[in-house]
Amino acid sequence: MLRVRCLRGGSRGAEAAHLIGAMLGRALTGWVHKAFQSSASSAAAAAQPALTDDDSANEPDRQKCPVCSYNEWDSLEEVIVGRAENASVPPFTVEVKANTYEKYWPFYQKYGGQPFPQEHVEKAVAEIEEMCNILRQEGVTVRRPEPIDWSFQYRTPDFASTGMYAAMPRDILLVVGNEIIEAPMAWRARFFEYRAYRPLIKEYFQKGAKWTTAPKPTMADELYDQDYPIRTVEDRHKLAALGKFVTTEFEPCFDAADFIRAGRDIFVQRSQVTNYMGIEWMRRHLAPAYKVHVISFKDPNPMHIDATFNIIGPGLVLSNPDRPCRQIEMFEKAGWTVVKPPTPLIPDDHPLWMSSKWLSMNVLMLDEKRVMVDANETSIQKMFERLGIKPIKVNIRHANSLGGGFHCWTTDVRRRGTLQSYFN
Repeated sequence: MLRVRCLRGGSRGAEAAHLIGAMLGRALTGWVHKAFQSSASSAAAAAQPALTDDDSANEPDRQKCPVCSYNEWDSLEEVIVGRAENASVPPFTVEVKANTYEKYWPFYQKYGGQPFPQEHVEKAVAEIEEMCNILRQEGVTVRRPEPIDWSFQYRTPDFASTGMYAAMPRDILLVVGNEIIEAPMAWRARFFEYRAYRPLIKEYFQKGAKWTTAPKPTMADELYDQDYPIRTVEDRHKLAALGKFVTTEFEPCFDAADFIRAGRDIFVQRSQVTNYMGIEWMRRHLAPAYKVHVISFKDPNPMHIDATFNIIGPGLVLSNPDRPCRQIEMFEKAGWTVVKPPTPLIPDDHPLWMSSKWLSMNVLMLDEKRVMVDANETSIQKMFERLGIKPIKVNIRHANSLGGGFHCWTTDVRRRGTLQSYFN
């Protein structure tokens, strides 16, 4: 059509037709050449041998990626340690009520939106600084989130809240291989907690790490059972047994601390802060390289798996005797050794505003033969010694009050190891 119209223009139209034809010819030749190159490249790629498990596992090392961790026990090289500075008591909302003990409810009702007791926080800050110093002495690189004022009030189209803290990186960041996954969280007071970690995450990303942010929930009222009937511990037991939690299935939500890694197998619990939609998102995201297993416990208040079920070595797990795992036979059949830690020694009068005494088993493995454990918990120290594991003793009693042990207060960024299967 174009050629006919050009020819109607006489000799000038003929010249135009000749020029356009030449241009089309060159374009077609270039396209064919590129297509051939693309096909040749694809063929060359297809001719390369497929990556083995070891090859894929070493990929982050070959790229000199600063992020690489597949489990909870390989030799620790770099870790993020949280901050207690500016910690603020979360408002006493329905999701906070469902995750805290009744004896502390008056504390939240009185101080929600205000700083935690200053003297207590100062002691926690000093304890965590000492913890960081000991980690460095053990040869571990320590990184810290940014200090932020968490007392400011923010508002979204769905809710208003103050913040909480950046004390527990394990809750918000999950490292799988060379990927950092930012958890969406489930407490409104923790909606913007990621901001304290963004400078670190951007740095890791610029040096080659993968960076994934899970879908951010709206945290609208529909995400929570506003009439969740908690009055006593018995209520919690009944609801947990029925599979009822304060978070609904309105949208995906999860805390990273409800997942625990063992190479190609990752274990997770449905809890007050992690719903099945969140678990399904992780399952699809990590497939096919990793398999996500849902396990459950006789726990009246499930929130974060690592003070209930803490994997400390290949085929070696600490299992809370007060919260037995309903699928424990699955691990025993796979040849795992299940160790029941001793009763915690923390005094009854020591405040634990967001956790139980079982933070004693919330330990951080520096490698298969070294464990960071509370200096006051002599019973569990002896247990580790019997297992041939050296306890690295640190006192973080006041830091415990803010809701976490050594595992909670850290996210391991790099461990020296490869991707393997430990569970069949």
